Amino acid sequence: MTTDNNQPAAITTHLNPAGIFTVTLNRPAVHNAFDDAIIADLTRAFEQAGELPGAKVLVLAAEGKSFSAGADLSWMQRMAGYSYQQNLTDASALAGMLKTLYELPIPTIARVQGAAFGGAVGLVSCCDVAVATEKASFCLSEVKIGLIPATISPYVIGAIGARAAKRYFVTAERFSAETAHRLGLVSDVVDASQLDATIDQIAQAIMANSPAAVKAAKKLILDVENKVIDQPLIDDTSERIASIRVSPEGQEGLAAFLEKRSPSWLSGTRS
Repeated sequence: MTTDNNQPAAITTHLNPAGIFTVTLNRPAVHNAFDDAIIADLTRAFEQAGELPGAKVLVLAAEGKSFSAGADLSWMQRMAGYSYQQNLTDASALAGMLKTLYELPIPTIARVQGAAFGGAVGLVSCCDVAVATEKASFCLSEVKIGLIPATISPYVIGAIGARAAKRYFVTAERFSAETAHRLGLVSDVVDASQLDATIDQIAQAIMANSPAAVKAAKKLILDVENKVIDQPLIDDTSERIASIRVSPEGQEGLAAFLEKRSPSWLSGTRS
């Protein structure tokens, strides 16, 4: 990850024995602002999470008082002198990172302990679950400096809806964790002392389930969302349930349920 001989890594990763893969923004001195190098690091970290056999849940976290201030000032200064083509390449890298996180096969949880501004709201929106402290705050601040939240917009609109986006995209108002919860951006708002315990509880609930079924359920949402309920969609969903019923974990899960015993994935074995 991004580092040199004198600086700590800007992004750190850790896979614990239970299968929780934590990706941590590690630039607290600049409120975890990110630039093109950190976007590349995040992309690699998310790709790694999707490829590791032992990774069952990804937690996106940050060190320090802020989750992320969004774009780094020095990066913005460089972008100011970019050509259209350079800007397009730059934006495409950010869009690719967001898509990688959004489409990750394992469930993702955002750990929001402080302010999340600009592109950081996109990161939160891309996660399947977001838990924030009561002191967390959010702002889609792009229009304040003559820009728009373009690459993050599909994910933010998906999280909070077009109506709320119409307000916060154009006002750049700062809003609270409670408002973020009401809008659907945040799943839970908790006291800071309960943040990690709440995330662990959610992660444990996920990991108690069939790993194959969890991945299939997440892909089901990505594939079915906003689709017209027509015969092809009905056929597709019917085929999915038929396939998973006869899969190894589907058979093991049904057998365990009928036999009133724990399924094999809870003991770390496979049938």
